[in-house]
Amino acid sequence: MISIDNAVELMAKTYLGLPKRVTGLAITRKELQDVGESFPALLDALELHAPERLDGVDLGVIEWYHRLRNELYHQGNGLTVERDKVEIYAELANVLFTNLFGFAVVEDPSRKTELLGEFLAAWADVERGLRALVDRGVDKLGQQARRPINLLEGLSLAHKNHLFDAAQPRELEQLRAVRNRAAHGEPGWESLLTQDMVKRVRYWADQLRGVGAA
Repeated sequence: MISIDNAVELMAKTYLGLPKRVTGLAITRKELQDVGESFPALLDALELHAPERLDGVDLGVIEWYHRLRNELYHQGNGLTVERDKVEIYAELANVLFTNLFGFAVVEDPSRKTELLGEFLAAWADVERGLRALVDRGVDKLGQQARRPINLLEGLSLAHKNHLFDAAQPRELEQLRAVRNRAAHGEPGWESLLTQDMVKRVRYWADQLRGVGAA
């Protein structure tokens, strides 16, 4: 858990510190120095400067795992964490790494974590497609485009602007609930996550990609 958390912190610092001509980020050296002293501040900087890199990444969940890591590190005294939570945090870190740097970390996962990785990667595509769909919709309406704060806001905006019919968001909301349970490592998440569910998320990712590009 501690190693994964350190890796997340390092990848955030590395991406934010890359030259502007590489990332296009307008972040000053002083700001980079300031945010580098705090894990939550690093997450805030990613959300501010690179929101398009956070599809499928819930920074609130990552910060929760960081706090759990701090409890282990500072108040350990024999305290351990369930293997599931370590594996889930690793998969979330993989999604963030892929979003930031454009390629996945090579590994040999267990079948359970492999399925979770496929689900989270497909979910990132869903959020990316939804963002493109909403951006296209608000552009057509002459409104100021902005990234939805979360999936529910994006679905609401898409439905309000007649980009979705009333029935379509329901399954996505159900899939989102499973994603949240898995990301938090809630008891029983393994029984909810199936190959068929991964196929449904991929289906919606393809649908959103097609509609958003239309």
